[in-house]
Amino acid sequence: MPARGSQSLGISNNRLYIPYVMSSLHDGDDVWRALANRTRRAILDVLRSGSRTTGDVVEAIGQERHITLQHLAVLRTAGLVTVERQGRRRINHLNPTPIQTIHERWVSQYEANWVAALVGLKAAVEHQHPRAEEDRDVG
Repeated sequence: MPARGSQSLGISNNRLYIPYVMSSLHDGDDVWRALANRTRRAILDVLRSGSRTTGDVVEAIGQERHITLQHLAVLRTAGLVTVERQGRRRINHLNPTPIQTIHERWVSQYEANWVAALVGLKAAVEHQHPRAEEDRDVG
C-alpha cells in the first residue's frame, strides 16, 4: 500500500521513486514537521550539494549515527529524502518536490502581498524623506 501522500511506486535503475503528492486534508503536515527541526534542515542542506551515503551524512552532521538515522527516517516519511540501495550501502537523495509543493501552496500565495507591501513601504519612505532619494542620485 502506498504511503500517505504518494500516488504509486516506480523502480528505475535500482532506485525507488515515490511520487509525492500532498493531500489537501493534511496540507503537508509531515513536511512541515520535518522542516521544523534544525538537524533535519542541515541534512537537507548536505543533500542539496549532492547525494550522499548514510555514513557521509552522519559525518557531515556530526551527530551519533542512530540520531541521524532517526532524522533520515522522518525525512523519508515526509518524502523529502529517497534512498537508493547499492548492496550494503544506502545512498540518500534529496527530493525537492515536497518543498516545491509547500512553496506553491503556501509561500507563493503570500509573495505578491509581500512585494506589494515592500513597494508601498518604499514609496512611503521616499515620500517622507525625498532628500534621501536625491542624495543617492547625486552621489
